[in-house]
Amino acid sequence: MNQTQEHITFSDLNLSKGLLSALGDMNLSVPTAIQQKTFSPIMSGKDIVGIAQTGTGKTFAYLLPTLRLWKFTKSPHPQVLIIVPTRELVAQVVEEIEKLTSYMNVVVAGAYGGTNIKVQKAEISVGVDVVVGTPGRLVDLMLDGVLKTKFIKRLIIDEVDEMLNLGFRTQLQNILDFLPEKRQNLMFSATMPEEVEYIINSFSDFYTKIETAPSGAPLENIDQYSYEAANFNTKANLLELLLEQDKEMQKVLVFVGTKKIADALYERMSKDKGEEEILDFGVIHSSKSQNNRFDTVNKFMDGSYRFIIATDVIARGLDVAEVTHVLNFDLPDVAEKYIHRIGRTGRAEQKGIAISFISEKEEVYREQIQKLMGMTIPTRFAPDGLVLSEELIPLEIVPDFIPYNNHKMKSHKPSGDAFHEKLDKNKKVNNKIRHEELMKKKYKKQYKKKKER
Repeated sequence: MNQTQEHITFSDLNLSKGLLSALGDMNLSVPTAIQQKTFSPIMSGKDIVGIAQTGTGKTFAYLLPTLRLWKFTKSPHPQVLIIVPTRELVAQVVEEIEKLTSYMNVVVAGAYGGTNIKVQKAEISVGVDVVVGTPGRLVDLMLDGVLKTKFIKRLIIDEVDEMLNLGFRTQLQNILDFLPEKRQNLMFSATMPEEVEYIINSFSDFYTKIETAPSGAPLENIDQYSYEAANFNTKANLLELLLEQDKEMQKVLVFVGTKKIADALYERMSKDKGEEEILDFGVIHSSKSQNNRFDTVNKFMDGSYRFIIATDVIARGLDVAEVTHVLNFDLPDVAEKYIHRIGRTGRAEQKGIAISFISEKEEVYREQIQKLMGMTIPTRFAPDGLVLSEELIPLEIVPDFIPYNNHKMKSHKPSGDAFHEKLDKNKKVNNKIRHEELMKKKYKKQYKKKKER
């Protein structure tokens, strides 16, 4: 009997009683499109590349079949390795696994940098079934011999496009070198540019691509519009004005291009608050301490913070329900990142709003985004009361920050020709004098070495 997606429930899937009970505790009964489409292929052992918009349940799409396939063994070594790009995402995936395995004997451990590695070593040494980690810390644990990988049956890479674009490629390759060749590869992401798909071919010879929405398809539940803003100060004025006028902006994600812009915006908005006022916003990026990052996310989730200023890398680890607005303070220069950003709102059938501040230099990025989505982002007139500024901040005058896609590149001055004449003092000269020449010089006559008798 063929059932439509609307009539499929988790009970119709081949899930264990423990998993069904855990889903029931979370009041979840109907799988999303990506969860339904990937379940059977993963259960059959196929390598999968899953593409679905943010907020459609990608995490459960790989966790449910993976945990259904898990079997208890006496081995202390893990069977499943899950790689994610950020510490925040490690914590969230570990939390989701713990919820799903509340009726199972699965032991999970998280591993990420910025914390004492000895604690993570001790946790893994005791014995685990699933390890969730960031690439750098996983490589450290493998090199130390603490994380044994010979029993790994499934490798899962979440946010695979961001992994490969953020300089994790070498670390991922190092991890693959440790893993057994016979394993199942599951790769998930919200976007899948062609160049990333090309790289995935080096991970797996044969895989099934499952896409619930074309990469870059606009999200129907999100109202998108933009404002023209010439520079940082004008954008900051506009942000403050919108927050003041629109009381529905209760949980807002503000995306910026770099860590330095994030800090500059936070400092600017902090100064505009009175000394006795309690800040209702925070900033989060990779240079912040681990405790600061977790504290900022928690305050945003519980409503203590009305908005947070974040970079793209950190945003990959944010899974916050009921985000009312996504605001692009800076447009990303990669169109797919825009799709991922705005996908943080309008989740679970709720309506969301995505606002973009666009300068003249960013118009080219707008065109790329509109071409990818196949639609136009309308521009609204600036609200009354907006103060337009012509003053540039130092980062705009001398942009000593690293561009989005060139975070590894450093500007440098040419050092001149590769070969040049050395200074006399640096020249190597053979000044060794033979013994005969030395004696001749000393005695002013021909010197002959006595023959040994």
